[in-house]
Amino acid sequence: MAFKVEEHQGVVVVKVDLIRATLAEAEEFKAMLTKNIQLGRHNLVVDLLDCEFIDSTFLGTLVVALKKVTGLGGDLRLVGFHPSVQSMFELTRMHRVFETYKTLDKALKSFA
Repeated sequence: MAFKVEEHQGVVVVKVDLIRATLAEAEEFKAMLTKNIQLGRHNLVVDLLDCEFIDSTFLGTLVVALKKVTGLGGDLRLVGFHPSVQSMFELTRMHRVFETYKTLDKALKSFA
């Protein structure tokens, strides 16, 4: 499975276990995020530490999930960027939209 889901202190952590996150994986990712949101889990952390590339479709899935959870009083935060992923977020100006953290621990503490 390309995505591992765990819960830490009431926050759902989704680890993206892919080197390249693209259109091929975006539907499964979207379904998994939607399921968690529907279950009332509105505070999410997406761990991108192992991900070296994301395409615009995968990024769009993150944006849609962020809009859903913030509308429900929650938040979605991101952890870890390889330089190419960081470039994608800067190019699209999404680095201004998402809260990002270098470590999972810091992202989890930000919900406290």
